[in-house]
Amino acid sequence: MSLSKQFIQDTLRQLELPTGGDLVTTGALKWVAACDAIANLRVSLPGEPNQRAMKNLAALIDTTIRAEAASQNIPVERLGVQFVNHAGDVVASFGDAPTAPTAAPPADPRSSDQGSGIPGVRHIIAVGAGKGGVGKSTVSVNLAAALARSGHSVGLLDGDIYGPSLPTLLGLDALEQTVLDGQLQPFLVHGFKAVTLGKMVDPDKPLIWRGPMAHGAFKQLYERTSWGELDYLIIDLPPGTGDVPLTMAQSLRLTGAVVVCTPQKVAQDDAVRAVKMFQQLGVEVLGVVENMSYFVGDPGADGQTKTYDIFGRGGAEQMAQRLGLPFLGSVPINTALRANGDSGEPLKNFEPASSGGDTLPQALTTLARNVESQVTLASMQQSRSKPSLSIS
Repeated sequence: MSLSKQFIQDTLRQLELPTGGDLVTTGALKWVAACDAIANLRVSLPGEPNQRAMKNLAALIDTTIRAEAASQNIPVERLGVQFVNHAGDVVASFGDAPTAPTAAPPADPRSSDQGSGIPGVRHIIAVGAGKGGVGKSTVSVNLAAALARSGHSVGLLDGDIYGPSLPTLLGLDALEQTVLDGQLQPFLVHGFKAVTLGKMVDPDKPLIWRGPMAHGAFKQLYERTSWGELDYLIIDLPPGTGDVPLTMAQSLRLTGAVVVCTPQKVAQDDAVRAVKMFQQLGVEVLGVVENMSYFVGDPGADGQTKTYDIFGRGGAEQMAQRLGLPFLGSVPINTALRANGDSGEPLKNFEPASSGGDTLPQALTTLARNVESQVTLASMQQSRSKPSLSIS
């Protein structure tokens, strides 16, 4: 067994409150996020509890969960407890929970009812994958470009703090990161804003992070960036199910996540784990993208292009069907896509003359439209939930 939302809920049903009942059945436990050996939860108490009462209850929760986990040989690496008021704002943090802000940011009039956790940003979409090398960053960049081409205000955050790819994919080599009044100023390139850790460190320096360091680096990227007003913020996550997705889920209100997968079975296995991670963290999975779905060759003597199903086209789509998830589209690969990525010119992927024909532009446009549709559905569903619940 592993540390999970269900385990925490079952354990805290045994913990009685001084006012009667337990944390779960009384509704005091508002939010749980758990992944591997790390967990964070939020509690709302009636009235206006003082700091001592919250500290004592947090210690009791910590002791209870760790004792039950030890009895079942479940590892607990980090456990944080946050207390929220009736509006859902964090008023106190204990253990390994993120520190509560001294003041809540002003509400943005363009934000949805739920908000995103970043002032001025309407929708946050995480792009993740169960393994590296499936083209997650390529999908993130082209999704941002496609949404921007549709008239949306878009930001792109390179959350892959272990191997940031945006400096290359966006052609940022000649640009310097600037800071104004303590805030990172995003690069405005290709019609959208972008921030990447890759422009703040030596490009040849290996980025070696322990858990708390990864947590802090990622938080600084989104908290200290002057995003302005955005319709969409796309977050390109590192591969796998580590600290960054957990930090993101417990700190931000995501509209949803997009999972990238290639067609072959070995990639599907890891993609399923990524889907389950997002679901366990309470993040809506907007759908699955099949990248490198097929290879588009150069036109032959007859002027017709040929396609080759190198990795077994359709595998990710079948996986999405098995999991009951929307299939957002297939993105092919060709020489032009590789060349445009290496040269940092993603907009060329939307022009038939520079993308090897109509196939790639049509696929990317379809992907963006499907994501827009799923975001609309997810926002409608979230608007029906209580404002104090960001993950349930």
